[in-house]
Amino acid sequence: MLGYDDKRNFFRMLLNSPCELKLSDDESTRTVSAVCKDISATGMSFELDEASVEIGTRITVAIESTSSQIPSLSASAKVVRCESVSDNSCVIGVEITEMT
Repeated sequence: MLGYDDKRNFFRMLLNSPCELKLSDDESTRTVSAVCKDISATGMSFELDEASVEIGTRITVAIESTSSQIPSLSASAKVVRCESVSDNSCVIGVEITEMT
């Protein structure tokens, strides 16, 4: 539930779902495994085994559904936040740019 201190426009749904991210910058594209921590109407956050991901990096998200009644999710997004969790993992926040 949104509280006074949470200024978000949309509710955030907790997931903790394994997924694949394709990270693309000007120099390369690579695919990494991650855990989608949460999703809202405009963004998502992921924990991944990378020291950091640069702000502005474009990503493609693929989350496979485990239920025949819920479709898999595929989206394009860009990194807007990166917080280090340890020396070799981070949590990134992304803004969804397109649902594909």
